[in-house]
Amino acid sequence: MSLFLWAVLNRIMANIEHINVNLYGGVPKYSVPCAKILTEGVEGDKQRSSNHGGKNRAVLLYSMERIEELQQAKHPITPGSTGENLTIRGLDWSCLKDGVLLQIGEVKLQLTGTAPPCPGIKDSFFDSAWSVCRDRWCARVITEGMVNVGDEVSLLGAYSRLVVDEEWW
Repeated sequence: MSLFLWAVLNRIMANIEHINVNLYGGVPKYSVPCAKILTEGVEGDKQRSSNHGGKNRAVLLYSMERIEELQQAKHPITPGSTGENLTIRGLDWSCLKDGVLLQIGEVKLQLTGTAPPCPGIKDSFFDSAWSVCRDRWCARVITEGMVNVGDEVSLLGAYSRLVVDEEWW
């Protein structure tokens, strides 16, 4: 079996672990089982500030593995506490860059850049060390639709970085 075929057949699936909204805006955002993703953002979520939201920043994404890493370092971060709408498990964050397309069920998102940390998320970090949160991604909505906790997340036109044990060769 070729290395490429092995990588495709044995890829780790990424899934939505949490969908987070706050009807009044701000943080924390609270988990819901499903939500409609619209061009202007996630239904049931309000962006309070002109620095947040808009068509190019309609949805905010964050890694569940990164949240767990920060929790291990004793930060009080939880899913939704840094404002992300979709908390994703299993996605190779190192493959993400501007312009990458993600498919989540019927929804298609395009990454538009990372979200800089802001003082509003400081309670998620001990000693207000919120500047460590530099790896959340903003996305614009290409195709609207419903998403559910557990939905698969696929990178379109990109492949996860393959790590191979050199002894295998």
